[in-house]
Amino acid sequence: MTDPAPRPTHRKPAAERVLESALFHSRWLMAPMYLGLVLALTALVYVFGAEAVHELDTILTMSPEQAILMVLSLIDLSLAGNLLLIVIFSGYENFVSKIDTGDDEDRPAWMGTVDFSGLKMKLIASIVAISAIALLRSFMQLAEGAAIPDRTLIWLVAIHITFVVSGVMLALMDWLASKTDKH
Repeated sequence: MTDPAPRPTHRKPAAERVLESALFHSRWLMAPMYLGLVLALTALVYVFGAEAVHELDTILTMSPEQAILMVLSLIDLSLAGNLLLIVIFSGYENFVSKIDTGDDEDRPAWMGTVDFSGLKMKLIASIVAISAIALLRSFMQLAEGAAIPDRTLIWLVAIHITFVVSGVMLALMDWLASKTDKH
């Protein structure tokens, strides 16, 4: 039995190989942006600490409503921090390079499994939660007798509804895309 004739190998022109290599390596231009987000996370941690110290300084004189507002403010900041982590980890792993943590048991289970669609859904869910907390904080301030203009409340509700509808639409689009045949 004779060996089949070798297939002719098709080599791309050098210019095409160089161009494709440059395009592929350009993903590293995103790395400084993710480092910038780490700096933003650091700033958020500082703001969280300053807010906690400021609020805890008055804890003995807080009303229950003020305590709830303090907690909502801190939750709001922590959700923003979670949002930054999701974008940093998922964005870096999806668009730049895999993060090698070895067998570290503290590696979040979702790392390496969140694709762009999942990232969008996590982002919009976080944004909706942050918006809901801002809206709840305003309603709590109203209950305490704060003067919040009707126009401000209308805008807060409208923006929150816009985020919710956007999230539902994104989820619907992802669901529809998952039901179509891959081409």
